[in-house]
This record gives sequence, structure tokens and C-alpha cells, in this order.
Amino acid sequence: MVEEEFDLIVLSVGMSPSETSRTLAETLGLELDSYGFCATDPLTPVRTSRPGIYVCGAFQSPKDIPETISQASGAAALASEILARSRGSLVTQEVFPLERDTQEEEPRIGVFVCHCGINIGGVVDVPSVKEYARTLPSVVYVDENLYTCSQDTQAKMREVIKENQLNRIVVASCSPRTHEPLFQETIREAGLNKYLFEMANIRDQCSWVHMDKKEEATRKAKDLVRMAVAKAQFLEPLHEQELPINKRALVVGGGASGMVAALGLASQGFEVVLVEREKELGGNLRRLYYTIHGNGVQEYLSSLIEKVQSHPAIQVVLDAVIVDFTGFKGNFKTGIMSGPSMAYRQIEHGIAIIATGGEEYKPGEYLYGQDERVVTQQELEGKIGRKEIDLSAVTDVVMIQCVGSRIPERPYCSRVCCSTAIKNALKIKEKNPQANVFILYRDIRSYGLLEDYYTQARKAGVIFVRYDLENKPGVTDEKGGLTVSVYDPALKEKVTLNPQLLILSSAIIPRENDELASLMKLQRTPEGFFLEAHMKLRPVDFTSEGMYLCGLAHSPKPLDESISQAAAAVSRACTLLSHDTIRVGGVVATVDEEKCAACLTCVRVCPYDVPFINEEGVAQIDSARCQGCGSCASECPGKAIELQHFTDEGMIAKSIALLKRDAA
Repeated sequence: MVEEEFDLIVLSVGMSPSETSRTLAETLGLELDSYGFCATDPLTPVRTSRPGIYVCGAFQSPKDIPETISQASGAAALASEILARSRGSLVTQEVFPLERDTQEEEPRIGVFVCHCGINIGGVVDVPSVKEYARTLPSVVYVDENLYTCSQDTQAKMREVIKENQLNRIVVASCSPRTHEPLFQETIREAGLNKYLFEMANIRDQCSWVHMDKKEEATRKAKDLVRMAVAKAQFLEPLHEQELPINKRALVVGGGASGMVAALGLASQGFEVVLVEREKELGGNLRRLYYTIHGNGVQEYLSSLIEKVQSHPAIQVVLDAVIVDFTGFKGNFKTGIMSGPSMAYRQIEHGIAIIATGGEEYKPGEYLYGQDERVVTQQELEGKIGRKEIDLSAVTDVVMIQCVGSRIPERPYCSRVCCSTAIKNALKIKEKNPQANVFILYRDIRSYGLLEDYYTQARKAGVIFVRYDLENKPGVTDEKGGLTVSVYDPALKEKVTLNPQLLILSSAIIPRENDELASLMKLQRTPEGFFLEAHMKLRPVDFTSEGMYLCGLAHSPKPLDESISQAAAAVSRACTLLSHDTIRVGGVVATVDEEKCAACLTCVRVCPYDVPFINEEGVAQIDSARCQGCGSCASECPGKAIELQHFTDEGMIAKSIALLKRDAA
């Protein structure tokens, strides 16, 4: 026994449904599982036991924030399917007042400093920041608010802008990533151009990161406000143009995620083109036969394919490859070649969902490919499903986990390997309870409700032996029989096993997507999976607007999460497709043709392939396609390109203001 003293003990406690959630479920007549979570079918993970009622988040099962956000969007997609025919029938078109012409006016800046409850006010001396803001040039009005984003404060802001003839607004509060659109809409309702707005992030960049240094945090908040005010003096009204939206959708990939996404979009009333590289739909589902929960995968696959192929709004293109891609959100053009003749056609569409899937890694170790008794989990499941193996005659099985996963070349966990091994081990035990099944593992990751199956496997007699990378199992073929040796840390000695079958739990790797990623300018992780715009805020969006992702193309995940994420991608896509027009422009790069030397720098550095050299021999930037990243403006050697709203004047003024701490 060892006794130690600590200053702090942190308990990582489990998740359980709240009593209020249980009461609500009982009131609504929803079925619950044995733990009190909302019962759902793994193949319809957001549908409850009552039609028309959907569930998402931790009440469905324990899960992390990205899966919660994604599932919430998926639930919204299914709910909106029912309402699709009535879309827009109760919408009242918002009418904004005419924009006030402020071009000839001297800057009259209003500053609103937010307490954000205790998020900011608990660290930063907000009254002091407010009084400091009064001393800044061109500031004619200053106020502090408990919550600047509240509806009451928004109404107050509109009145203050009108009463004081403010023509520039600075809000010192939280992140522009989440709240800038709200404040821009508020000042637009007050008659100002929405780009006459600047934000100082005194929460994320100040109070949250300096919560133990209140005096310094207050001083930094003043710095941030001073910089925002300096830039605000140079803000100019920007204007956007309306373009029609093409309401057709493109789904790339005909596996589970792609088909669920295509059906979801079609059920919302949108035309869909589903492009699949193989000669048949199904993807990985064709190699799966049962889930750990006991669902029949092949029956689900047949139903899914039948629904897709018979839906009048879905056009399926098989044996196809994407060869070119242009356009912007709401108006894309994608060229594909398909069929034996590789005939070319171009598809015009408003959004694209990438669901190209993943595949099982084929190992180069443990005698795989050299001995037919060594197979992967997916291959074993195929043999069982097709009845190519008699499990009642199998007496000794060894499974090795993390083959190709959690190693320097692939540091990620493939997430489904543990549950797949447990699933197949239970299947073997079901057919032959006397069989010896050993699972050699590094860490068992049967998270959430899957823990029940791990317990069930242990009770059924499956033996789990831990190993580490320094003591990996050894596999040899001695005298015609397989021999597996592994060091057992519990016994503190090497164990030798002689299995009839050796099953490798291989990593999930992305399908070949280099060319697709290059054509569509899609970001990827170092491992080759497609990368979402933001793990928590935009878990199914690409950084390129109008582009979405789901399933194994995004990352390794179980089937139920792929299905939820496909529905989430549909929900996000419908936020664009449900509109008739789209507004483009605003914060975009512009070219001064007099300064342009056609050096091609902008063409090379733009991650979205927007700039090009026009017939006049100068760079041209399509405002509809420009993403406003500023790469071209920062790299242009002749300073011929400027990013609107982030002009040289404004950014220089902001930089100079940073150095002027004086009275702050």
C-alpha cells in the first residue's frame, strides 16, 4: 500500500440521464433503455420509439461535444423532412430600412462593453474599460451591458444608434466567430451598413486566458478596445450582390453515409446526383453482415439501395470519377467521367457532400497474406456471414488489436476495432461456447453503452490479454501450426497460444482521395482524412462554404455515428438549398489594375484557386468565389491587392494603436 498527499483530486465521473429527462420521456411516452437513456435503433440513431419525436446528444447515449452537435443537426434534418412541404409558408420576409449614407460624415463611434455575466466582468474591470473608451478619438457614445447579445440590449443599441447618429459601432465582448453576424444584423436594422462594425474579443483573448491576472487583463482589454476603435475610423460600407442558388445537390460516395445523405436531401424535396466510383452502391456495408447490437446489415443495405434507386429525385452515376470542379457555394460545376467508355458530363449543383468513405488497412505483419488462417476482422465477418466457415468446429481463436493503429505512422485510434473484435468473439462463442477466444489488446475502448458487450464477452469466457508496443505479440508458423506468443503483464510471463484462426483488428484508413481533395480544394488531416471547418462549431462543414462531409471520409467511426453525421450534413446543406438566392461579396479581395504586374503570386498562393490573369493581362478576382482569407493581399509584392474591411489604412492604424498604451 502506498499513501500520498495531494493538493487537489479531480474525479472523472460518468454520464447518466437527468431525472428531468426521464420525466419528460415518460410524459412523451418514449421508450428508455435499462440505464434511462432514450432507446433508439442503431440504424436510426436519432429516431425515438414515437414517430415525429427525435433525440440527440447525451440523452441518447454518452458522447462527446462534436458528436452531440452533429447529432443535433441530424435530428433537425429528420424533423424538417416532415415539414419540407410547408417550408417557408410561415416566413415573413424581413424588410430592412434604407442604409444611411455615411460617406461624407466624420466618424461617430459608439462603443458597447459587455460583462458577459461573469465571463468577462468576473475578471476585467468593465466600468474602467468603459471610461477609458470615452477618451478615445471619434468615440461619442459608450455603454456597458450585462449581456450585449441579449434581445433587450439589441433593441437599445438600435435606438442609441439613431438618437446619437452613430456611424461606426464597436462591441467589446466575445468571439466574432459566433456573435459578429448578430451585431451586424442589429446595426443594419438601425439603418447602418453592416460592415461599419468592429469587434474586440475581450473574452476569449482576454478574460478567459488571463483569469488569474485581473489587473493585466483589464489593461489588455483596454488595448483591444483601443485597437478596435482605431480600425473602426477607417471602416467603409461594403455591398453584396444577390445570385440565384442551384437547388440540385451532389453527393460523392455511395456507401452508407452517401446513400443516407442522398435520401435525406431527396426527402427534403431537392434533386440529388449520387456519384460512386465503384460499379455498385454499398461501400463497406457490402462486407458487413451484423452489428454488435444484432442488426442485420445486409437487409439494411438492400433496403437502402432500393430506396435510393427508386427515388425519382435521385440520379445514381456508377463507375464514375470526378475530373474537374469549379464554382462557389450555390453555383458549382463538377465534371465527371463514367461508364466503360468514360463519357464526360458536367453537373451543375448548389452544394456538395463528400462521403467517400474509408477502408480496412491490409497489414504487412503477423503472416497476413502469407497464411490463409490469418485474416482481418472484416474478412472473418464476411466468412461468417456467407457461411464459408463452420464456427462450431473452431476451438481456438486469437485476435490482435491495434494492427496499424496507434503507431507512429497512424497515431489515431480507429474506434471500431475493439467493438468489432468483441462482436465477432461473441459470435464465435454463440456458435461454440467451448471455443477458446483470446483478445490481445493495448487498451479496450468500448465506450458508452458498448461497455455492456465487453462485460458480456468476459462473462462468456473471452480472455483479454494486454500488451504494449515494446512487447508486441509474435506470430510464427511452426510445423504447420500457428504459434502466437505474448507477454502477459498479469502473469508476468510469456504466454504461447496455438490458434486455428488468427484475426487482426486492422486500422481504418481513408480511401484514395488525393486527386479529389486537390480538385475540390478540400483540407485533410495529416493521416489523409477530410478535415472539418471546426470540430465543435462546424463538425460537418468544410472551410469552403457549400461543401460538407460525413462518414469514414471524415474519420473512423461506427455505423450509427456515420448515419447521424450524414443526416447532419443534409441539415447543413439545406440551410443553403432552402434559399432562392445567395448574397456574395462584402469582405473580398479587390485588384488595383494600375499596380498589377501579372506576376502570378496571387494565383499561386490562393488556396481556393480564385485569382486568374484576364484578357487585359492583369489579375482578376471573382467576388462570388473569393473566401476573404487575405492570402493574396498579404503576398502581393506590388501591393496591388487589398482585402476589403481589412484595408492597409485600417490595419496600420490598429497596429499603431497597439503601441500607444499611454493612459491605458
